[in-house]
Amino acid sequence: MQLRDLDFARRTIRVQQGKGKKDRQTLLSETALRAVRHYVERELPKVWLFPGQDNRRHLTERTVQKVFNQIVKKAGIQKKVSVHALRHSFATHLLESGTDLRYIQELLGHESSRTTSRYTHVSTKEIRRIPNPLDRIWPDSDHEYN
Repeated sequence: MQLRDLDFARRTIRVQQGKGKKDRQTLLSETALRAVRHYVERELPKVWLFPGQDNRRHLTERTVQKVFNQIVKKAGIQKKVSVHALRHSFATHLLESGTDLRYIQELLGHESSRTTSRYTHVSTKEIRRIPNPLDRIWPDSDHEYN
């Protein structure tokens, strides 16, 4: 990711050649925005937001995976997780907070809504919020059954 891929005013990130080699826009949270600003002010990266050992090249995927694994271990997380799990969690949280599947599809860069719909089986939280029509017929739970 290059510095020019960040739009602080709109709180978006341009992802180039992301998963599936697709370009897309996604969200930059307020929390992440503050952290990135602080990092940029302190580290003064030139082109790449996270340069590799050679400042002319970006951090490799393998290095990101290694750092992620170190953080997981340090946090005491026993469950097997991956960097990709963060993408999956992002989509699931958006879905559970009521974000329309079409927006999630756009944020993840999926061409097909079918791909995005894989996240729907994970979330039962929204299903539990749907009022059962039978409860409108007999809203009083003390109704006698004769």
